[in-house]
Amino acid sequence: MPDDLQRDIRRHLFKFLNKVRIFTLMDESILNAIRERLKHITYISSSVVFSAGDVIEKIVFIVRGEMESIGKDGSVISLSEGDVFGEELLSWCLERAASNTDGTRIWIKRKGLLSYRSVRCVTNVDVFSLSVADLDDVTRLFSRFLGSCKVQGAIRYESPYWRLRAAMEIQVAWRYRRRRLKRLYCSV
Repeated sequence: MPDDLQRDIRRHLFKFLNKVRIFTLMDESILNAIRERLKHITYISSSVVFSAGDVIEKIVFIVRGEMESIGKDGSVISLSEGDVFGEELLSWCLERAASNTDGTRIWIKRKGLLSYRSVRCVTNVDVFSLSVADLDDVTRLFSRFLGSCKVQGAIRYESPYWRLRAAMEIQVAWRYRRRRLKRLYCSV
């Protein structure tokens, strides 16, 4: 088939990409590049897709079937058609690559993102996956477009690192305020 027809078919078939918040903020050209790199995988029932403590190597979009996500504390979340697992990998890949003011790339070297949950198939499952290598290719190709304020804001909102940092800042400010109020009321 011609390339433009294939691109239109992918655009209509892969509407599940809109379930990831960062993807909704991206240009159509970036989404086309991502759609071209999606790979179809079939897992049989009771196979393990992710194990807790292992490095997350792909984003998984469930097309058909059921999976369950089991936390370290034993909590179970069922995943079915249309659900996504590993979307934090996108924000991790995007925040790994920073830019200087002159446009040159700075690659922050970190170990991979670790999974805190195990994901196991309940039934036979059809998924589309996007690997780390494919995400790195897309971030290198479209680094200029991914630097927009909306995308960077979404990355910071989704990123576990930025959430932890924000929580720590709030805690420090709250403790400082409590100490100030305590000194104020004790001196009166």
